[in-house]
Amino acid sequence: MTIAADTAPIVTLETLRAAARVLDGVAVRTPLREAPALSARLGVPVALKCELLQPIGAFKIRGAYHALARLVGRGGARGVVAASSGNHGQALAWAARRFGLRSVVVMPESTPQVKIDGVRRYGGEVVLAGATRSAEQGVRAEAIAREEGLTMIPPFDHPDVIAGQGTIGLEILEQRPDLRTVLAPVSGGGLLAGISVAMAGLAPGTDVIGVEPAGAAKLSAALAAGAPRTLERTESLADGLLSRSVGTLTFDLLRRVVREAVTVTEDEIAAAVRYLHHELDLRPEPSGAVAVAALLAGRVRPTGPTVAIVSGGNVDPDLYQRLVG
Repeated sequence: MTIAADTAPIVTLETLRAAARVLDGVAVRTPLREAPALSARLGVPVALKCELLQPIGAFKIRGAYHALARLVGRGGARGVVAASSGNHGQALAWAARRFGLRSVVVMPESTPQVKIDGVRRYGGEVVLAGATRSAEQGVRAEAIAREEGLTMIPPFDHPDVIAGQGTIGLEILEQRPDLRTVLAPVSGGGLLAGISVAMAGLAPGTDVIGVEPAGAAKLSAALAAGAPRTLERTESLADGLLSRSVGTLTFDLLRRVVREAVTVTEDEIAAAVRYLHHELDLRPEPSGAVAVAALLAGRVRPTGPTVAIVSGGNVDPDLYQRLVG
């Protein structure tokens, strides 16, 4: 049984503030870490929002926990299911265990073992479907929801998930009220959509920029077309950013604020992982480093105080050693 999200799927500034109250004491209020080398290179203050320091190592805990809290508040939940390439699945399993719910996560067979192990460590059941990221995982998750009476919690295109992710935007503005530019990684767009709501309500002059791998440029395609477009395929070492399309709801929210998406190459992503490791002693996954990659590569030239979101740190150990060695 799939329980629909709220009948009016609108995310507002007040929605974000309500989500922040739910997440108080659950999600970490992650620090802004100054990046002196980047600041010197760009001539403006640059700081990093360190979401890789969340309990499950990624920002996804915000949206997953908020969505489950709302679901439980409505009553009748037997368990939850999601299609995920990793971090949403881990966050969902972590949150479900706290609420005493069963969780099932459908993942591509190519998912890094560290993320599969993470779901299981937090009590989630893993179902592998499809060799790579594709619609197959979503179809399988929907079937499990119908057959086993579970509720689908999508990784991005859901108002409660977006509201949870948007609390990052509220924190950034409290920590850096003179903010001029914020950069965020893009997969399905939930993080960028939530931040867009925060900026539209509190700092409408802020430049909000989405960053994606060149091999998975679905936001660039959507902005060019004026609507979400599904790519034939996506490929990148940034395995958490391989959605083939941004969401319908996420795009509707972010397009009102976001005017620019930039892409970064595989070499630029790897360079950002090395920079964060050697210069700031941070251990990001490639997906979590793309916003920093855009600044290092000169893809964005900010004119004032800037924040780049380092969104996750669940990285395959062997890959990480190859990237930073």
